[in-house]
Amino acid sequence: MSTIEVSAEHNYGILIDVDWKSELSRLLVGRTRAAFIVSQEMQSRLGDIDSGDTEIFTFPIPDGEGGKSASTLLQVWNWLGAAGFTRNDVVVALGGGATTDFGGFAAASWLRGIDWVAVPTTVAGMVDAAVGGKTAINSEYGKNLIGAFHSPVAVVIDFSWLETLTDRDYAAGLAEVVKAGFIADGVILDLLRGKSLGAIRGDREAVKEIFTRAIAVKANVVSQDFKESFAREALNYGHTLGHAIELECKFSMRHGECVSIGMAFMAQVQLALGLITSELAQDHLDILQGLGLPVSYKRSSWPVLLANMSLDKKARGKSLRFVTITAIGKTDRLENPDDNLLFTAYEKVSL
Repeated sequence: MSTIEVSAEHNYGILIDVDWKSELSRLLVGRTRAAFIVSQEMQSRLGDIDSGDTEIFTFPIPDGEGGKSASTLLQVWNWLGAAGFTRNDVVVALGGGATTDFGGFAAASWLRGIDWVAVPTTVAGMVDAAVGGKTAINSEYGKNLIGAFHSPVAVVIDFSWLETLTDRDYAAGLAEVVKAGFIADGVILDLLRGKSLGAIRGDREAVKEIFTRAIAVKANVVSQDFKESFAREALNYGHTLGHAIELECKFSMRHGECVSIGMAFMAQVQLALGLITSELAQDHLDILQGLGLPVSYKRSSWPVLLANMSLDKKARGKSLRFVTITAIGKTDRLENPDDNLLFTAYEKVSL
């Protein structure tokens, strides 16, 4: 077991490589009620939890991004009210990134904020969604546009959950790990470079190191910049186009798959601007494709994607902004680039 500390509106620990039920039992001591918000798929896998005197309630939400809606949140609010939840009670968000986002926002919005614990069960949840206190639901105009900064009181990471993931879901989560490598920690890229997904999944010690490093990247950034000025925006490398693709495809693709395409796109943008070398641009493609991640999308979708990007949370007025790198571990920003530059770069990663 190892612990990474995060400093935000309050300090909390990310507990890595632990037994989630044991840690959760410890964290529930002194609580009157605990609300387990889980995906419908995850509900059957909860099993028995030693909750002591804490009364357990379970609320299943639709799987994936489709569950992160205002209508589902209203159901949860009514459910918390009927169950009599107070500020001494706690929400447990157990599931992937979407469930973590949703559960955290349910906690943030009930009684102006009650405690919550994140128990991520996917790669994306462990290395990204559960860390940092960004909680949200989606709207018809974009992903995560309705939300709040509300940190958990603990993040509990049990690697045994990874054994249940499909290769597609595992690879999609690794896109966030790759991102952490490019923006901050080149050792992550060294550990991934030339490796297949199967080789990574089969090496538990490598997984632990890669994940711990990726989590440490996010924890460090969040501790410096909780409410997202530019320092935290660096975590959105590849996400501007990625989120636009998610919206265009109505979330039929995994978040990490879309971010992977977004990073491939940014490699071409940065190469065209002379910000990175051709070798570094190719490194993006080699690592992502080596993990089985997509690096291209439909050319015909560009007008919709460009419009969707204007709704990105980093946009300011009519100015479109992108996170860029100039070398591994060195980030910057690109504001309001020429549309032709963007389209030319997109052509290189489009089908």
